[in-house]
Amino acid sequence: MKRFDLRHLKNDFLARMEAILQNELQKDEVGIFLFEVLDFDNVQKSADCIAKRGDELLNSLRFNEVDWTIVVRKING
Repeated sequence: MKRFDLRHLKNDFLARMEAILQNELQKDEVGIFLFEVLDFDNVQKSADCIAKRGDELLNSLRFNEVDWTIVVRKING
């Protein structure tokens, strides 16, 4: 299990999250992604990205006032 803090990327975190899923996690490994929710559309975009890749969204929750956490299992090796 690895944790990735993407808050510094603001609304531009999606490409980095996808690159991490592609290159930095092994098959069946779990990643925890923390990002800042400036726009709630980003929550849906992240879920859509994970579904499109064929990975498994294990959890999605609001961490505090502005941060969101998603937990993803990489399915496609």
